[in-house]
Amino acid sequence: MSRLIHSALSIILATGLVACGGSGGDEVTENASINVGADRDAVEKSELIINAQVSPPGGTFRWQQLSGPAIEGLPSEEQELALMLPDVKGDRAAQIKVDYRAPDNTLVSDTLTINIASANQLPQIAIAQIAPEQLPSQYNDVVTLSAAGSSDPDENGFIASYLWQQTEGPQLQFSAVDEATLSFRHPLLDSDTTLAWTVFVSDDEGGQVSTEYSLLLNKTAQVVIANAGEDQQATEFDTVTLNAGNSETVSGQFSCYWQQQSGSAVTLASERQCETQFVAPDIDVAQQLSFSVRVSDELNRSASDEVTVSVQRRALGLINDTGMSACFNNSQAISCDSTDFQGQDAQQGRDSVAQRLDKVGKGDMAFDFTKLNEFADELPDSATEFACVRDNVTGLIWEVKQANTHTLPNTDLREGQNHYSWALNGEGGVLIGSERAPANSSCPSDVDCSVQQYIDEVNAIDFCGGANWRLPSYVELLSLVDYQRHGQALMISPDYFIHTPSVSLLGHLNYWTSRTSVDGQSLSQAFIIDMSSGNDLAYPKDNTAYVRLVRNP
Repeated sequence: MSRLIHSALSIILATGLVACGGSGGDEVTENASINVGADRDAVEKSELIINAQVSPPGGTFRWQQLSGPAIEGLPSEEQELALMLPDVKGDRAAQIKVDYRAPDNTLVSDTLTINIASANQLPQIAIAQIAPEQLPSQYNDVVTLSAAGSSDPDENGFIASYLWQQTEGPQLQFSAVDEATLSFRHPLLDSDTTLAWTVFVSDDEGGQVSTEYSLLLNKTAQVVIANAGEDQQATEFDTVTLNAGNSETVSGQFSCYWQQQSGSAVTLASERQCETQFVAPDIDVAQQLSFSVRVSDELNRSASDEVTVSVQRRALGLINDTGMSACFNNSQAISCDSTDFQGQDAQQGRDSVAQRLDKVGKGDMAFDFTKLNEFADELPDSATEFACVRDNVTGLIWEVKQANTHTLPNTDLREGQNHYSWALNGEGGVLIGSERAPANSSCPSDVDCSVQQYIDEVNAIDFCGGANWRLPSYVELLSLVDYQRHGQALMISPDYFIHTPSVSLLGHLNYWTSRTSVDGQSLSQAFIIDMSSGNDLAYPKDNTAYVRLVRNP
């Protein structure tokens, strides 16, 4: 040995001894050393013996865990340890440290890493059919399979997930495929059929096993199930949908054919579509419509079902609507679908279904008039000569004026240009309203030209089959106004109310109603309807206005 090497060794020996550990952390101490050996590999839940080699002997030990899953047996003050390794979820590492205090009170330490390998036990699968209670299952029974009896052999393990994959049989609708139980309805089958699944079960450590499971389902007595849907409620003019789409066949493919069985006849959009529509008819009383559907599969096997639609009358009222077919904003016509200007006349009431009304006669929009002769017999709508008009909505019969062929006061009794002051006979025959207008001044009467005198003369001739002619109420007369004609010379149908005078004759087309205007104590005014504008007005009874009589049939 050279002199240089001998000098270096002498320095090391004079300073202290070396502690050699499994994972570093060596310390140089005076006359003391410790060594727990190399890092160790072990399996969970196994016993591991660890011994600390020290020099000089006779000192004390203290073991402690620095990191990793807790190890039973630590801390300890023994030189040799018998450690029970913990149950781990996946491979883990634990680090322990030992301190050794030599007899001369010198302290040295060493550390050891223990690599703990997981020894996961795979799940054990158990599958059973738990529904229905009565076996074998029948069509439409809910069949339930359960893998909830599966288990994890690990002491602190558990089943984390399930997965069902169908491998054989017809396509089914399942409640869920990732739960412990699997449910489905027994399908239509034309032969005994085997259903099969691969079932995967995983535990909390990622261990997974699978198994095959099969189930035999018996064929069903019926191979086509027709379903016309639930019975429905509708209102006349509603669009009603018939749907047999929930019918069933073995293959899932089918065709449909609809037929009406009872009730007012309707037109189906398509008789050979499984989903079709019709418009509920115009009815006078509530009624039931019944429909049948025949459902056929690709082998022409079929079954039938029926559905009933109860149709109620729409609350359209007992008077005419305004005649409006368009919607408007503040300045122009707009789509009736606009949400800014809702609830307009064209969207509700009788006019909103005008094109679907089963009218007795004719008329614009929802107006429904029938022409009558002098005996109140019905005439065709093409008639050009007629004495009265029946309003088929209100049931009222209206006077139609004679042609304006003469000059006042030498006119015929019912010429349209005759005008009258307002005076009606009240209780006890007392004349209510203005004084009688002078005879022959605005009408051909030899007595006076008041409304009551005119009514009396018309009733005296049993005009148009009746002697109960009267002045119309405010609402009755207003029901003739067609506001769709706004901007035209006449706000009443010129096709049915002919011989209306010109505005130029009196400067207005005011027609009396029977409603007195409450204007204080005098009651000197009555309401008129201006047939050139549709407006109403409280009008002095001493003035004259036109008259259109009405009667109840």
